[in-house]
Amino acid sequence: MLREQQPDLVTICTPPTLHREQTVAALRSGAWVWCEKPPVPTLADFDAVEAAEGQAGGPYASIVFQHRFGSGARHVRRLLAEQAMGRPLVAHCQTTWYRDAAYYAVPWRGRWHTEGGGPAMGHGIHQMDLLLDLLGPWSEVRAMAGRLVHDVETEDVSTALVRFENGTMATVVNSVLSPDEVSRIRVDCERATVELTHLYGHANADWRITPAPDVPEADAMAWQDFGADMPSSHLAQLRELVASMRAGERPRSSGPDGRKSLELITALYKSAFTDTTVRRGEIGPGDPYYTALHGGAPGWAPVVSESAPSQEVPA
Repeated sequence: MLREQQPDLVTICTPPTLHREQTVAALRSGAWVWCEKPPVPTLADFDAVEAAEGQAGGPYASIVFQHRFGSGARHVRRLLAEQAMGRPLVAHCQTTWYRDAAYYAVPWRGRWHTEGGGPAMGHGIHQMDLLLDLLGPWSEVRAMAGRLVHDVETEDVSTALVRFENGTMATVVNSVLSPDEVSRIRVDCERATVELTHLYGHANADWRITPAPDVPEADAMAWQDFGADMPSSHLAQLRELVASMRAGERPRSSGPDGRKSLELITALYKSAFTDTTVRRGEIGPGDPYYTALHGGAPGWAPVVSESAPSQEVPA
């Protein structure tokens, strides 16, 4: 296809283990890339993709992080950046979904080599990416992960405490064990709480801003002005990507901007499996978690039985 059609843009929707090879091939052919999440299984793979990108003007490889886009996310991101509601203080990021055994019957799912990770990598990555887009860089993470139900290699639930550079303290929960499915982000600021509740995509009506009792009505009303409703969607992101292509500019959710979510997830796994606090920037070449999200721990293999249905950490 690359040789015969010479496409301008390639969308990659294959299993994660194929993303690095296919993305690099497309970039080297001169095509821009829009790759579904998770972008690649490891930070080492991501850095290899970034090394294959063009210089100024592209081509570049962007990740499908459509929850960042749309009028609601844009409005709240501006309010937080300007501290219109005061400093952000406490946050919660929740991806509690439900996946049954049939879902994991697909051979590449639930395996470290082919999927990269469990719900933190394959499901919660969307809300964690949006949280980072709203609050900025994180500084440290402390996490736990467990395999409580599914007969898979990866975890099926994880929790984490995250501290951001701006001082915000956050909790993160990723699960595929939750029949009452929901995706949620909540940020408590000095003057208001802003909350997003949805499942697989959000519109203006899915955001709620609750002002503190002493906030003037005029301020509260201004915060509620989201403008014309543009729901989060692949289309909303694709429009920005095409505009970046035409301008020869690096698109959002590519390069360092796209890497930050994968770096947080990698740190989450390292923290969970080593029982340590992991700081941003510490995972690089030479670190076992740079090339495998489970750090090569041999104990993370299917261990599920009726009498002992869970395994919380590597053996």
